Amino acid sequence: MKEKKYTPRLQKLFRDQISKQLMDEYKYTSIMEVPKLMKIVVSMGMGEAIQNKKLLENAVKELTQITGQKAVKTKARKSISQFKIREGMEIGATVTLRGNMMYDFLERLVSIAIPRLKDFRGINPNSFDGHGNYSIGLTEQIIFPEIEYDKIERISGLNIAIVTTARSDKEAKTLLEKLGMPFRKN
Repeated sequence: MKEKKYTPRLQKLFRDQISKQLMDEYKYTSIMEVPKLMKIVVSMGMGEAIQNKKLLENAVKELTQITGQKAVKTKARKSISQFKIREGMEIGATVTLRGNMMYDFLERLVSIAIPRLKDFRGINPNSFDGHGNYSIGLTEQIIFPEIEYDKIERISGLNIAIVTTARSDKEAKTLLEKLGMPFRKN
């Protein structure tokens, strides 16, 4: 008997409906031209970790809980004397999500976490980089249900970069809208 392989709901939706809608809308000649999600990078910068190493350990643990994948500590690339940072010091944590984990995280972000933001009126539609990639900065990690509010040391923000194969920002925005990203109406 063959086991059924798990496919995230958002990935199935993309394969069955969204890719066909994008082909019709942008008149692509091949299915390979349709923009897709490549990866999602979630990172936390912990500058205060210079004085308190426990903050960085907590950040790694929280990022692992949020994404479901082990977070990696990041090191400073160069020394900055004003911030008392030396090259090679551990100052942050990051996770790169691909495949099923990426689609699961995006679905949780769009349907559970983002609506829990204070005074939420939509996400900024102007945060594209010109190459079809989108970045979001969240001010609180507590909007994710995986984080237990009573057990956190301090509230900290995180950055989310969504990398797509889209050739333009317009195509990437259409892809993310169809995947459920709640952009603010101007």
